[in-house]
Amino acid sequence: MRKEIWFGLSILVAVVLGIAIFMPAPADMTNGHLGLLMLALIVVTIMLGFPTAFTLMGMGVIFTLLAYRNMGWDLAIQQTLDLMVLRTYAVMTNDVLIAVPLFIFMGYLVERANLIQSLFQGMHLAMARVPGSLAVATIATCALFATATGIVGAVVTLMGLLALPAMLRAGYSVQLSAGSITAGGCLGILLPPSVLLILYGAVAGVSVVKLYAGAFFPGLMLAVMYMLYVILLAKLKPSLAPPLSEEERRVPLPPFAATLKETVGNRAVPAMLMAIKGRANADVPMSTLLKNLFVAALPAMVFALAIGASYVSVTSPVVEQDFGLEQMGGGFGSFDDEDDSFGGLAEPPGVGGLAEPPGAGGLAEPPGAGVAEPAASVTADGATQEAAEADEPQRRAAPMSFWVSFVVFGVALLAYYAMLTFARLEIFKMLLRSFFPLTLLILAVLGSIVVGLCTPTEAAALGAFGGMLLAAAYRRLNYPMVRESVYLAAKTSAMVCWLFVGSSIFSAAFALLGGQELINQWVMGMDLTPVQFMILAQVVIFLLGWPLEWTEIIIIFMPIFLPLLVHFQIDPLFFGLLVALNLQTAFLSPPVAMSAFYLKGVSPPHVTLNQIFLGMMPFMVIQIVAIAILYMFPGIGLWLPNVLY
Repeated sequence: MRKEIWFGLSILVAVVLGIAIFMPAPADMTNGHLGLLMLALIVVTIMLGFPTAFTLMGMGVIFTLLAYRNMGWDLAIQQTLDLMVLRTYAVMTNDVLIAVPLFIFMGYLVERANLIQSLFQGMHLAMARVPGSLAVATIATCALFATATGIVGAVVTLMGLLALPAMLRAGYSVQLSAGSITAGGCLGILLPPSVLLILYGAVAGVSVVKLYAGAFFPGLMLAVMYMLYVILLAKLKPSLAPPLSEEERRVPLPPFAATLKETVGNRAVPAMLMAIKGRANADVPMSTLLKNLFVAALPAMVFALAIGASYVSVTSPVVEQDFGLEQMGGGFGSFDDEDDSFGGLAEPPGVGGLAEPPGAGGLAEPPGAGVAEPAASVTADGATQEAAEADEPQRRAAPMSFWVSFVVFGVALLAYYAMLTFARLEIFKMLLRSFFPLTLLILAVLGSIVVGLCTPTEAAALGAFGGMLLAAAYRRLNYPMVRESVYLAAKTSAMVCWLFVGSSIFSAAFALLGGQELINQWVMGMDLTPVQFMILAQVVIFLLGWPLEWTEIIIIFMPIFLPLLVHFQIDPLFFGLLVALNLQTAFLSPPVAMSAFYLKGVSPPHVTLNQIFLGMMPFMVIQIVAIAILYMFPGIGLWLPNVLY
């Protein structure tokens, strides 16, 4: 712990020395220099442990008074108080922030539904033959649970209680175990529904829906990179992640499965079908067989429904409606008063009122016709039916991609059933009780946002309701649990709102002093290319992640970078995805790596903070590589928003 304290103090001393060296003398100090001084002092005060929100407000008020000092103190105080009220009101009327308490409430409900243990156990057994299976299962569980909750502290703490002892008992190194838990838990910062993306969208004025769609594939890419690193390390150095023994891989079978395995065979579906026909089923109730057959048939049912819906969608006819509009605006003249061609509502030229068509002597029947039968009656019934069918739009032929997907997924389904033993059926039932309900909740929330059925706020309300249903399904929904979840959600939401109020006042004071203009002039004077500016911005954000948390970086420093994006023609959406990927370092970089402290609080005494920090470092390198990949291939983040919107 002493090394971390000295490291933090050294950064603090460096900031103070930088202020003393680079700041001009008080006599030569302009308002812009006061703005830079305010920016440096906020970093120092946060590192000293002062509350961030109230420090931001205090700094903003003091430096706003200094900005208005030439007006006289009475007017300066009045202007400062007006600024505080207006900025607070602007934050509180921001509709985007309504989603924050609802998503946080959903996260606390899911956390208290107590399904992470069965989720981790099912993941662990499903990946038992993968090198480093415990660490891989830990990252996968963290990613899914972090997506459902978005609360880094809750995920790291629960996985520290559940996965860390299991990995240490299996002989895994402390560094790899700690790094897997902390890195996996931080995925909730990036993966939607992320509170960080909501806050960035509110600060930058970017659609939260597009941010959620854009962050999905980068988050998935980062999780896969974590898993590949663990698998490669376990393959090259088995001593760091020993393979599980046969005893640890064994899945306990229920009595009916053990009976059928001994008397009929180990293949689950054929054995149950043969038992239903009357062979060796004396000790197995028919209801048990039918229930387990239904569970085993669920993947086939889902496959059939998905293929059927896809076929109907890709072969549906394209209906082209002709409204008879030949030319838009062709029937209207100019609205210019001097133009006589458009003089209001007038009859066509040469028409003297309501007249009959030329050559008509009143209302007359068509020539040679009396009361005639409909045309259809003089034709054969078959001809009429053929004409009607010809008028109906024809269904399209299914494209080749549909049939390729059908064959690929069909073969995979057949392979799954060929390998479905009773042990794998039990693993599937474990995942059915934990993985699939959580996945269904996530898909309902994110799908309603991405497809456009709900706004983020409405989807957050849907997620909160789904969290209550999930807790009720697991028999965890009761008054004390709901009361605690509401209290924690209100507490966290209040913290976020106070941060936004403080940030708004601070940013207004910073702009009022001219600090933003000074930074803009400095960056413009460097004559950077867009690539160089992007690298500089990401390096600054990466370095800020060492002493500061992501909330402080988003709220304090993003308003400084955002005005420069227009000059360098950088999409704020893409910049936000890079920032979200980069800001995970705020939870993985000492001395303010909160995930390390969360894990240390629940880890055994022999696990030191230095070991946890060392375990996080390789995953920080992976994050930097992921940022580089996303920058080189921006389609990873921008493809889905462009396709959907």
